[in-house]
Amino acid sequence: MNEFGGNWTENKIEILVEYARAYLTIMKKKAEEYNWQLLYFDGFAGSGEIKGEDKNNIVGAAKRILEIDHPRGFDLYYFVEKEKEFAENLKKTLHETFPNKKKCIHVANNDCNEKIESMSRFLSEKKKRYKSLAYIDPYGMQVNWKSLQTLKQHSVDVWILVPTGIGLNRLLKKDGNISEAWIAKLEMFLGMTKDEILPYFYQESTIHTLFGEEIKITKEQNAVEKAAKLYEERLKNLFKFVSKPYILKNKNNSIMFHFFMASDTRVAINIANSITKKFNNGTI
Repeated sequence: MNEFGGNWTENKIEILVEYARAYLTIMKKKAEEYNWQLLYFDGFAGSGEIKGEDKNNIVGAAKRILEIDHPRGFDLYYFVEKEKEFAENLKKTLHETFPNKKKCIHVANNDCNEKIESMSRFLSEKKKRYKSLAYIDPYGMQVNWKSLQTLKQHSVDVWILVPTGIGLNRLLKKDGNISEAWIAKLEMFLGMTKDEILPYFYQESTIHTLFGEEIKITKEQNAVEKAAKLYEERLKNLFKFVSKPYILKNKNNSIMFHFFMASDTRVAINIANSITKKFNNGTI
């Protein structure tokens, strides 16, 4: 069982499920008309359940998505989980809980990046016969930009959790003295070079001292918000449209993540925005 999730964990899953229902409603008629197959991909599927902060169990996204039968379900469910024990538990649980869908449920004990690229190759081979909804929900900066790039122009709607506060911002040291290992991580995550990343988050100024001029490096105060905006712009290089994010905060009201949806379809983004707006405004 995965630990721990707060209210934002439940909200994130509710957003995904509400969108999936709308997606399947729209795609039902189109799939019949064009003979499309619908694929659901979960890159960080976990064990199937999450232990909440109040010790109560939260039903994971995998079960919630598989529970959707009306107006229709997906034709293929592909769950990826890197932890072997979690993957085995998930497979057992899903096969027992949804025996009628056993043949279309696949659980891979593997790295998400590899399987994103595998999915892209699969969609390419099927030549647009498959339409996909992907849920990429890392707990850190595990998703490499080069993997996401492979999804471009593949009829995929992607919900992705971006660790703006607990990931990007923590690596961006206040004094700008970032280790080479962390720079490499930032480059892989954003698909940008060091020289492109640092000026976005830091300002240089010249100060005059008794011993001459010195260069002072100052981190932008709104680094988390800037990180979200940067990632949104990066996503727009891969997809035509990107939703307004659902903002996930901790008990101290500090931003932890931004939850985006990216798609090549305007209608999809309109639906995503209407859903995230409710949760951001606290009307749910």
